[in-house]
Amino acid sequence: MSAPRTFHPYAALVAAFSLLAALLLTVGAPAPAHAADNGRWSVYPTSAQPGGRPYFYLTADPGTTLNDKVTVTNKAAEPLTFKLYAADAYNTARDGGFAVRSIGEKQRGIGAWAKPEKSRVTVPPGSSLDIPVTIKVPEGAEPGDHPGALVALDEKIDPAEGSVEVGVQRAVGARIYLRVGGPTVPALSVENVTMRHDRPLVPGFGKSTATITYTLHNRGNVTLNPKVELSANGLFGRTLLDRDLKKVPSELLPRQKVELTERWSGAPQLDWGDVQLTATSEEIRTTGSTSFFALPWLVAAVLFGVLLGGGGTWLAKRRKARQET
Repeated sequence: MSAPRTFHPYAALVAAFSLLAALLLTVGAPAPAHAADNGRWSVYPTSAQPGGRPYFYLTADPGTTLNDKVTVTNKAAEPLTFKLYAADAYNTARDGGFAVRSIGEKQRGIGAWAKPEKSRVTVPPGSSLDIPVTIKVPEGAEPGDHPGALVALDEKIDPAEGSVEVGVQRAVGARIYLRVGGPTVPALSVENVTMRHDRPLVPGFGKSTATITYTLHNRGNVTLNPKVELSANGLFGRTLLDRDLKKVPSELLPRQKVELTERWSGAPQLDWGDVQLTATSEEIRTTGSTSFFALPWLVAAVLFGVLLGGGGTWLAKRRKARQET
C-alpha cells in the first residue's frame, strides 16, 4: 500500500507567487471597460455612476495626497478572504503584456504610495465591500506615468491541476494609471536587431525562413502605444518585405524594454541586404536595422571547398618553386 500523498504549503506559496503576475495578465487585460474579474470575484474603482470606472485614472502633483475607494465583489457561494495591496506594473518579458509585482516584491512607485485602509478583508457571498485607499505622492516623485494596480489576493491556496504538492493562489487587480505633474518626456528606441536565417541545404528545395529579434525600449516617463513596421531590402535596393507587425505591446510602460521576435517566411535564399524596423508612437519615429547575407549551405560548402582547394594548390606550387631554386 503506497504512502498517502501530502500537500506542502511552502511549495504552494512558492508556486503561487511565481504565477501571480501571469494570473494578473488575464484579469486586467485591456479592451472592454469593465471590472477586473475572474468569475469568482472582481475588483474595480468605487463609483456612484452606473457602469462605474474601468480603471483608476488619476493625476497629482508631487507632495499631494489622494483619497479614493476600491470595491471588491464576491460572486462565489462562500465567503472569500483577501489580502489587499498596491503593486507597481511592468511589461512581461514574454510578450510585453501588462503585469504587476507580487506582494513580496519591492514596490517603488504607486505600489509604495497607495495604501488600502484594510490589508485583509472577508467578503460574504454575493456581497461587495468598498475599501478606502490613500495615495501619498512623495515630494520627490518623478513626473510622468506611474502605472500599477490594487490587488485582491485570495488567501486560499488551491491545488494545482495535476499535482497535490503544489498550490496556486489567485489574484485580481484593478489597474491604476497615475500621472504625476511635471515635464513629460516621450522617448522610444529600437535596439539589438538581429536576424537568424534558416536556409535549405540545396537552393530551390524547401522554404527559407528567418527569425528577426529586436528590443523595444521606452526610455521616457510616459506610457506609449507603439506601432512597428518591418521592411527588408535586397541587392540594388529591391524591396523584399514591407509589413506592419501585430505582436507589439499595446502599452509600453515607462522605462520598460521588451524583446520581441518576428518570423519571415519566404526569406531570400541568396541575397545581400538590410532589415529595418521602424517604431512610431504619437510624434516619435525611431529605427533599428541589421544587415544580412543569405547563401545556401550547399553553395557555401562548394565555395569553401573551391577556396580551400585553390589555396592548397597555390601553396603547393609555391613550395615546389622554392625547392627548385
